[in-house]
Amino acid sequence: MEKTRILLVDDSSIVRRIVGAWLSSEPDFEVVGTAPNGRLALDRIEALDPDAVVMDIEMPIMDGLTTLRELRKRNARLPVIMFSTLTERGGIATLEALSLGASDYLTKPSPTELQGGTQQTRDQLALKLRALVRPRKCPLQKPSTLSTATAIQPRPVLPSASRTEHIELVAIGCSTGGPNALEQVLPCLPANLPVPIVIVQHMPPMFTELLARRLNDKCELEVCEAKPNMRLESGKAYLAPGDWHMVVKRAGKRAWIETHQDPPENSCRPAVDVLFRSVAETYGGSVLGLVLTGMGQDGLRGAELLVQKGARMVVQDEASSVVWGMPGFVARAGLAERVLPLPEIGQEILRRVQKSEAAAIRKQA
Repeated sequence: MEKTRILLVDDSSIVRRIVGAWLSSEPDFEVVGTAPNGRLALDRIEALDPDAVVMDIEMPIMDGLTTLRELRKRNARLPVIMFSTLTERGGIATLEALSLGASDYLTKPSPTELQGGTQQTRDQLALKLRALVRPRKCPLQKPSTLSTATAIQPRPVLPSASRTEHIELVAIGCSTGGPNALEQVLPCLPANLPVPIVIVQHMPPMFTELLARRLNDKCELEVCEAKPNMRLESGKAYLAPGDWHMVVKRAGKRAWIETHQDPPENSCRPAVDVLFRSVAETYGGSVLGLVLTGMGQDGLRGAELLVQKGARMVVQDEASSVVWGMPGFVARAGLAERVLPLPEIGQEILRRVQKSEAAAIRKQA
């Protein structure tokens, strides 16, 4: 078995020793080197040519953000997972790292958790590394070009209601690579977008609030972290809060958000499937659903229900995804009406919503 070669970068010798032991205990991983700061890490990346890097954000001499910025000048594709603290400062730094080209992140365990060998963190780290590295080492197919949009017909075994062009809501699900994807998609949309947008991005508490703030600063439309009983309004985007499922309720023309802490689905809370199910129940086929880059298959079952109700599904293509898990499952199930590169998705949302609005105006005339 060819092992994934990993460079571990952290200023703490304890972290290097413990996390190194975690990784080395996996049969498909090999820690080929370590570094206590970013400057040495860059040298060792050149010398060792690892398949992936696990790197702390806060380090002396050269911190993780500076290192990442320099690394991406030299190597745009090397998978990098950042270790981040579960604090506001750590969350802000993590979002900046993702914008600089980090592939993913993992909240850093406390010293006590490290010594105790927290199994959840170990499992998450291994899962993320495999998802990021395996497609690069063993591609199943040639990646599609960014200039090509692919149409995939729904399978006959998935019955759907009459398709409608009418859109009252846009629902988006994403995970690994999602923050950067949202930063490209949402700024394409105007403040007067005639429908609301609901979003599930897999992130822990506090990080979702910080992401909503960051997106709001970059967008014309308003972006906020969703709160219970918050009314859905046109021209606004609502991001599910970390560790809470988000659902949509409706009575007449009034629609609002509720949150709950039912068990995770697909190991996720918030889960895309939970949101998509509620959207299908409340809006039926008058929905444009999108699944962007992400690991796993959260959103697949919800997408099936949306399509059965008559909704339209669009997913991000493999070439522009950090991980083509979530969108790939939806596409391979024959649920995606279109598979598009990330730079085209924002305009696709706007085109479809405007077409729906124009049709509604003509109907009223």
